[in-house]
Amino acid sequence: MILYTGFKGKNNSSSLLAEHLSPEHLLLTNSYTGLKRVIDSIDKEYYLVVMFGVDTTPTSTVRIENVASLDDKTVSPTLDLGEIANSLKTAGISAVISDTPTAYLCNAAYYHMLNRFSGKAIFTYSAGKVCG
Repeated sequence: MILYTGFKGKNNSSSLLAEHLSPEHLLLTNSYTGLKRVIDSIDKEYYLVVMFGVDTTPTSTVRIENVASLDDKTVSPTLDLGEIANSLKTAGISAVISDTPTAYLCNAAYYHMLNRFSGKAIFTYSAGKVCG
């Protein structure tokens, strides 16, 4: 089963996307301590977590995060992000892989989710309202 996540917030496009894609979704809180608590409390096992965030940089390209960093520790997904990016491109969606994690809640959420699900998570950004 796949878990889709976005961030809480009125008209937050990441939450709208997660809600639209699946009834099996989780809206993450907009606080650092709340994030970890919510992620640690997920009681189901998923073979993949697809996380959505938004970026204020106007672009039509989906950015896929290759790394998350917190407290000088770095983790990466175990997924083949190149294959995922190529699949998006084949579908006509511009995609790039980023090795530069943000300093926002999105990065912290990705870090905790990668640890919780042994690297089986992907975080993507699109243009819109900033998460968190």
